[in-house]
This record gives sequence, structure tokens and C-alpha cells, in this order.
Amino acid sequence: MAYSQDQLTALEAALAKGERRVTFGDKTVEYRTVDEIKTAIRAVERGLAEQAAATGLVPFPPRQIRVTTSKGF
Repeated sequence: MAYSQDQLTALEAALAKGERRVTFGDKTVEYRTVDEIKTAIRAVERGLAEQAAATGLVPFPPRQIRVTTSKGF
């Protein structure tokens, strides 16, 4: 599902205010608990990150190669 930054902002604002009802455009969702809102925020953040990675807007993290040696004592 495609998410927008507006949806994330609305969810975070509702969480900050302690509200359980969130409106995105013409749709209204009422959550039962604060944990459900937090789960929804994580899902939207994950979706936004996946969309950004799929479109190439976010570069991949640099690779690191670590070499360790020892004398074997």
C-alpha cells in the first residue's frame, strides 16, 4: 500500500494529542489503543522507507569490510 507523509504526520499528531481518531482526507480511522496507533506509525514509516528505496531516492548504506588478524598465540 502506498503511504504519504501526510498520513504519518496525522498519526504522530494524534498520538501526541492523545487522540484515538485519525482523519486522512476523506477517511477516518478510530484506534482502540495507543499501541495500535504506534503500530500504525511503524507500518507507515516502513512503507515510506520501502517506497523511497524502490524509487532510488534513498541510497543504500555504505558497505564495511572489517579485517582482524592475530598471531595465533
